[in-house]
Amino acid sequence: MTLNPVNKVTPLRIADAGDRIRHVFIRDFMVDCSIGIYSHEKEHEQRVRINVDLAVSEGDNPIDDNIQNVICYEQLAIGIEGIIDQGHVNLVETLAEKIASMCLLQDEVLSARVRVEKLDILESAESVGVEIERFNSQV
Repeated sequence: MTLNPVNKVTPLRIADAGDRIRHVFIRDFMVDCSIGIYSHEKEHEQRVRINVDLAVSEGDNPIDDNIQNVICYEQLAIGIEGIIDQGHVNLVETLAEKIASMCLLQDEVLSARVRVEKLDILESAESVGVEIERFNSQV
């Protein structure tokens, strides 16, 4: 993943016609989150940017213009919000792992790459955070 001139995440090339893999993503999902190890971080929510990139097996079944036949990014967003609503998390690594695990619960998801960035931590940096990639052990 690289940064473009306006410091935004450039999408990965995950889709692959030969292997019938679809790239499903959520880009620059902004949330307020209770996250951090310091006492001042535990007192106030922080702005966090989340990016999710999924490699999804298309399988042999047609989409048929039916939401039931694809990974729904709206449900992914609701899932992320649900994780955040569970309460304080100390580490961005922990939040990223929880989001990746949620994504990999769906059998069609072959891999999940999750980036979690805290936006207001270092005055001289746009963001700090972590990016992880996890594979579906069921595949």
